[in-house]
Amino acid sequence: MTTSTLIEAERYELLAAPRYNFGLTRRDLFRTLGAGLLVIVLSPDAEAQEAGRRGAGQLRGGRGPTDIGAWLHFSEDGVVTGYTGKAEVGQNIRTSLAQAVAEELRIPPASVTMVMADTELTPYDMGTFGSRTTPTMAPMMHRAAAAAREALLDRAAETWQVERKSLTVGDGKVRDTASHREATYGELLKGQKLSREIPAGIMETPRQNWSVAGTSAPKADGRAFVTGRHAYTSDVSREGMVYAKVVRPPAWGATLRSADTAAAAALPGVTVVRDGNLLGVTAPNSDAAAHAASLIKAEWVIPAQASEPALWSTLRQNGVERTAKGFDGVPLMAATYTIAYIAHAPLEPRAAVAEWQGDRLTVWTGTQRPFGVRSELAEAFAIPEANVRVVTPDTGSGYGGKHTGEAAIEAARLAKGARGPVRLVWTREEEFNWAYFRPAGVIDIAATVGSDGKLKEWEFHNYNSGGSGLPSPYEVGTRKEQFHNAASPLRQGSYRGLAATANHFAREAHMDDLARIAKLDPLEFRRKNLKDERLLAVLEAAAKEFRWDRRQAKPGRGFGLACGMEKGGYVANCVEIDVDRAAGRVTLNRITAAFECGAVVNPTHLQNQVEGATVMGIGGALFEAIHFDQGRVTNGRFSKYRVPRFGDVPPIGVVLVDRRDLPSAGAGETPIVAIAPAIRNAILDAAGLALRSLPMIPDGLPKA
Repeated sequence: MTTSTLIEAERYELLAAPRYNFGLTRRDLFRTLGAGLLVIVLSPDAEAQEAGRRGAGQLRGGRGPTDIGAWLHFSEDGVVTGYTGKAEVGQNIRTSLAQAVAEELRIPPASVTMVMADTELTPYDMGTFGSRTTPTMAPMMHRAAAAAREALLDRAAETWQVERKSLTVGDGKVRDTASHREATYGELLKGQKLSREIPAGIMETPRQNWSVAGTSAPKADGRAFVTGRHAYTSDVSREGMVYAKVVRPPAWGATLRSADTAAAAALPGVTVVRDGNLLGVTAPNSDAAAHAASLIKAEWVIPAQASEPALWSTLRQNGVERTAKGFDGVPLMAATYTIAYIAHAPLEPRAAVAEWQGDRLTVWTGTQRPFGVRSELAEAFAIPEANVRVVTPDTGSGYGGKHTGEAAIEAARLAKGARGPVRLVWTREEEFNWAYFRPAGVIDIAATVGSDGKLKEWEFHNYNSGGSGLPSPYEVGTRKEQFHNAASPLRQGSYRGLAATANHFAREAHMDDLARIAKLDPLEFRRKNLKDERLLAVLEAAAKEFRWDRRQAKPGRGFGLACGMEKGGYVANCVEIDVDRAAGRVTLNRITAAFECGAVVNPTHLQNQVEGATVMGIGGALFEAIHFDQGRVTNGRFSKYRVPRFGDVPPIGVVLVDRRDLPSAGAGETPIVAIAPAIRNAILDAAGLALRSLPMIPDGLPKA
């Protein structure tokens, strides 16, 4: 078997240079920074050694401090506090990380309080993205808590002058089985910091023996969320705080030529701030700020930019065209797939509260990268990072859309101009128009299949949308898979699953087309070409739960399936739909999702993740798309941008494949990648339409 695979580094993953890649393309970055010489020095050693909680050593590979005290604190009243730089953005890691600590310390999860995403209090963290919390941070918390458990046993043995082997831990206490003496962790430590190195070979609780991790522990602070008591960034209030509004240009890339601010400045309590291209106001309340901003007459210089009709040709301009016309003269199945820009549409728009105290800056903001935003703020104001604190309250979703700190920087600039603390909350229209989008893309595939139903050749080219999920899991004789960088007309960046959604859509759609050529059932065709046992297992689990082999054909009804793997997770979807060609309507009847990510940490919350990702994937599959003209978004509000509604969502059956024999992987992204091709393949089955664009039916199904 010969193989040729070329995948460029994923621009949107923020792994190679986390502190300096703001989710922008090179073009966006230089357009944002303006003219001049930009020198970026990346120091892996400095990156690995940076920590919010100073004075702690670092684990090998830059994974974090080696001192227990950097991760855990024990109060005298029995509360254990865990510290992590990860951010809670709805994926429920506040609960799962508390479970990791509770598992090793033999205490209930409710006894653990997590302090998260505060650059002054928590260890440095690259960011909350890439489904990395569960495979990297959870083991870190397990190790720290296991080391603390052993240190507590040592402390009790030393304090009580007894043999360590006679000591046990449980229910937050250390007990001496010989004398029946016992003490809580807090009583043993008496409020003192537990400072000790985490041994390299510390023994964690084996996954097969989990009693806290692996269970459906209730959501931490769940009551506060459902009763409305939870405080988001927009709830943060500071003494003397004013409210801000930014005057936005009419199109991306515009520069400010002039502004008449007299009418706004004349209003009581209003301060007008102009700082380069930033033009904004502060006022005693948000309504007054919005009114003052509306009175400003600004003139902008708008550069010529590509519009939506030229998108696909624009993305191809800097790419290398597919060269295959056939494999050694063999006819092939070739097709092109297109992927639209889509918005993250988070429930909570970007928001920030900024406060200066001399040359020290504190910003509260909803972000997936608090330490990255700290770096952006330090660079923007030319101050040391030690003078910047970023605090991230639990945030109303991110989906990869909150890597950058634009709202934080705007709030800080306005606060400096207003000489007091400022709250800035983006409107829904600002979130649609000025945040970055999931990258659009063009994908070319050419493939052949033999008479035995096995893939012979495979060529795959992705222009612009990215390389995540690009390598095919299917066995093939000859392959070539490439990602080609391109110049994007709109600002683009990370999105849930990155490019894996686009690449899985194209690949799994093409697989069904090939199955038709081979005259094989889609499930049987995949079985013939798959050797990955984990992917086969979820495919079989989904098919069994769905009763794929018992599906009953009827006019207008279709069945589709798709599968995939990404970031250590494995997913398969089966879908049943009804199609009304006369009305142009597709109705989803039922969906089955099977998912495996190693050892399951919290079954209920994992099921929620799978369901949520599936619903989100329905939107991108059927109707979500950003429309634009000359740098202007033309559907930047929910009345024009279609997201899934209750009526779009059918019953979703979730099958969790729990592999206690394997380390846990993340689950925030992979469950989204297979639903679009499964729906597409069901439409193909029902109506014979081979749809090759996402979204597939933004204006309804083509009528017969």
